[in-house]
Amino acid sequence: MDYKTLAQQTSQEILGYNQDTSGWKVVKISKKVTVSSKPSKKFHGNLYRVEGIIPEPTCKLSDFLYKPENRVTWDKALKMHNMVHTIDSDTFICHTITQSFAMGSISPRDFIDLVYFKRYEGNMNVISSISVDFPAYPPSSNYIRGYNHACGYVCSPLQENPAHSKLVMFVQTEMRGKLSPSIVEATMPSNLVSFILNAKDGIKTYKAASGHRQQHCAHSSFPKKE
Repeated sequence: MDYKTLAQQTSQEILGYNQDTSGWKVVKISKKVTVSSKPSKKFHGNLYRVEGIIPEPTCKLSDFLYKPENRVTWDKALKMHNMVHTIDSDTFICHTITQSFAMGSISPRDFIDLVYFKRYEGNMNVISSISVDFPAYPPSSNYIRGYNHACGYVCSPLQENPAHSKLVMFVQTEMRGKLSPSIVEATMPSNLVSFILNAKDGIKTYKAASGHRQQHCAHSSFPKKE
């Protein structure tokens, strides 16, 4: 599989979602986070759009969201999130295991996703992901293998305060298994709000842990892992 080409196509797809203003229906507003949805064109479910303001510069927010090594420390929806293969400094494959949702009615899922970082004009960064087949990590009997259709974050400077960022997240996750779509639709908006709030808290903790080390406002590469 040409992972790099797929990664670039997915990034463009996320950019397209970000520019698409028609057909969105607001399904939840909580703590200054807005969740909208529309029917996905990829599967029988919804494409969600989540918007919030993060009081950090775009480059620092993007770097924080892209790095896999600290994700489980702040994302309470995940049990595990490991980079399993590096393609280049902007592209890697990760294996994720979720916690259970909806008081246990949605059991943990695992995902194999291709993650890609791309900087666009206007200091806008897109971190995209899409599920792929990766022979080294076939589905196991321990978890239902879910599928993420094109998902991602769009991070851009807030016009009225460039020291802060507008974060827009797009999610269209196919949980698979024998789940009623109504259960997913009932729980997803709250989970997406929680993600933004957890990211806000997480980046504060991350900054504090970084101490007084020099912060480079640039995307960094990873050590090679096969």
